[in-house]
Amino acid sequence: MNERKIHILLAEDDLNLGFLLTEFLESHGYQVKLYRDGESALKGFKSVGFNFCILDVMLPKMDGFTLARNIKDLMPGIPVIFLTARSMKADKLRGYDLGADDYITKPFDEDELLCRIKAVMNRTDLDISNNQTYRIGKYEFDMENLALKIGDEIRRLTSREAEVLHLLCNSKNNIVKREQLLTSIWGENDYFAGRSLDVFISKLRKYFAADPTVRIENIPKVGFLLSCSDN
Repeated sequence: MNERKIHILLAEDDLNLGFLLTEFLESHGYQVKLYRDGESALKGFKSVGFNFCILDVMLPKMDGFTLARNIKDLMPGIPVIFLTARSMKADKLRGYDLGADDYITKPFDEDELLCRIKAVMNRTDLDISNNQTYRIGKYEFDMENLALKIGDEIRRLTSREAEVLHLLCNSKNNIVKREQLLTSIWGENDYFAGRSLDVFISKLRKYFAADPTVRIENIPKVGFLLSCSDN
């Protein structure tokens, strides 16, 4: 797993710590966006393509637990690490119940956080390489070059087709909610955007016709799930 394409959402109301962590992680090749409260972090998550979250528990406007619950509703498979000054067992259990991948108590060493991030990424299903290439059954999806390849055949996707497939790949084997797809790509969740999304999903299904193990399943009134039986 190469960290250079990992886009981290960092929610931390302590600006000194937030800037310090942002500078440190960016020096190691990560892309980091800092938010100072839970509400702005959730809004940012819906509009930007993140694939990792580091959340302070004690955030203004919306606490880290509530923020994590909302993020997990939108993208169940996204890794989450909680940061907190509190070491109470009940808090840690609550965090893990929400699907947290790790829990770090302040103060902590920056190198420890870096090791924790790498450990979490190594055990997740997120498939990110130097050029954001994803394996999907017999296919290879190159997000940067908008290319879907199988054998010697290459299909060049439109930017919007690639954006839809990218979000599905980031949560492979997990449901991606319609709301997240619509607000992230179209910027709104309305009837016309919904119809357009359905058209793009139909097109993507046709593109994967050469490998019957690849499925884009419609979960009625919820969203879509990309899966393949061999990975």
